[in-house]
Amino acid sequence: MALLCREAAGEDEALAVTVDAEAAPAPRDPRVERLWEALREVNDPEIPISLVDLGLVYDVRAEGGAVNVDLTFTATACPCMAFIRMDIEERLLREEGVREVRIHEVWNPPWTRDRVTPEGRRRLKEMGVSL
Repeated sequence: MALLCREAAGEDEALAVTVDAEAAPAPRDPRVERLWEALREVNDPEIPISLVDLGLVYDVRAEGGAVNVDLTFTATACPCMAFIRMDIEERLLREEGVREVRIHEVWNPPWTRDRVTPEGRRRLKEMGVSL
């Protein structure tokens, strides 16, 4: 839990932030961060917005030379599923140390528009799509 405190020191005021270490999220592995950034380059084939910003990527885990991606789709009959899987695999295999990509389809929790990131919403709005 973060606590904000104002401390007056004469005429100067300082804002101090105290973070409870147990409540703070653990920092991500830098390698996993790079994988997430790589996935930001993979766009939905139908609209030029990244799968990450559309909220379709649920999780990314690195285990040795293998990368596991939890991925969902907006519908079970999405016609682009095979293309999306191939694009993810192709992009991640270009990352250093990645020898295998395993994609796990996740349907629970189901995708909703609430998963779209602020950047995704901005891009959709630019295209005339409102959520």
